[in-house]
Amino acid sequence: MKLRGASEAPVIRLICFPYAGGSPDLFRAWADGLSPHVELLAVRLPGRGPRLADGLYTEWEPLIADTYAALAPYLSEPHAFYGHSFGARLAYELAHVAAAEHGDLTRRLFVSGSRSPNHPQRRPYMHELSQSGFLDALRDMGGTPAEVLNDKVLMRLFLPTTRAEIRLAELWGDRHGKGVDVAVTALYGQDDPIDGHESMRDWKHFTERDCELLDVAGGHFFLETHRRPLLDVINARLGDVSGESGLHG
Repeated sequence: MKLRGASEAPVIRLICFPYAGGSPDLFRAWADGLSPHVELLAVRLPGRGPRLADGLYTEWEPLIADTYAALAPYLSEPHAFYGHSFGARLAYELAHVAAAEHGDLTRRLFVSGSRSPNHPQRRPYMHELSQSGFLDALRDMGGTPAEVLNDKVLMRLFLPTTRAEIRLAELWGDRHGKGVDVAVTALYGQDDPIDGHESMRDWKHFTERDCELLDVAGGHFFLETHRRPLLDVINARLGDVSGESGLHG
């Protein structure tokens, strides 16, 4: 879903992927904070909004293939990928394909709140918990509003998508044996108990180009709670160098 068209040249398209169970609508709040030359495109995966009844993915290969096919019309012009948590894993996988097929048109990969492919997943797996245990874990993560967690009707719709994508995220690892041919900006929350500095520091080994590791104030969901410094660094890396990022390597 296109959330905003760029208003001045040169145009670069920023393609965004939410965290497990997250709505692409969360990126609407980004529209006014991005530079005018950046076109914002958010991907709606199955289990959300108009795609609520669509089948969920249980394996990475069909998810990557289908998502790439849907994005193909948008990749023939300069673009970058941004993903958070589960979305960062998907963005990395798609950047492998896009960079191989479109070369330097894939300008940058932003991964936030996601362990590197070689970092072991924390155990026990969240996706294997009982329903009550899974709900408690979601509550502890802090990204799901209490009114949603306490609404049984909403949770019946929300839980299958979230559990399926958390399963994919937890089982994900290095599928390629080499880094992506795209510059990488990796970002983590200073207070993130899930994927902080330790689990993200090895992203430099998963790109054949430059990699930077930056911290942002906030916890795992800093893309929502500390949006401004995140958008500052995205703007800077996509061509707008005005302002201070407020981030540290």
